[in-house]
Amino acid sequence: QLQLVESGGGLVQPGGSLRLSCAASGSSLGYYTVAWFRQAPGKEREGVSCITASGGNINYADSVKARFTISRDNAKNMVYLQLNTLKPDDTAVYYCAADPMLFCDGSYHYSPSDFGSWGQGTQVTVSS
Repeated sequence: QLQLVESGGGLVQPGGSLRLSCAASGSSLGYYTVAWFRQAPGKEREGVSCITASGGNINYADSVKARFTISRDNAKNMVYLQLNTLKPDDTAVYYCAADPMLFCDGSYHYSPSDFGSWGQGTQVTVSS
């Protein structure tokens, strides 16, 4: 059974950067599409970015395009999310999620119910 663990969150000033990591165990992450979601207090969980198993297709939510970059290293069973030019509105718990059947491309509409495996989340706080 696939298990996911996120890391790399923290407190950063507006305009700063963070790199989140999602480490997988129990199965090869190379068989899974992986997505990053985030959830701010009092708000619904929203999709941020996703990447297909091969890395050939990537999707970003409009709110993070040109600021966030998703990548993966299947040999290391890792997926990353580089967060640049952070804004206070980016403050949230960030989760990675994976599913072996999902295909995400430029037209994908994020739905948490599409993903069967989830990590516990890592807090990102953007504040001066």
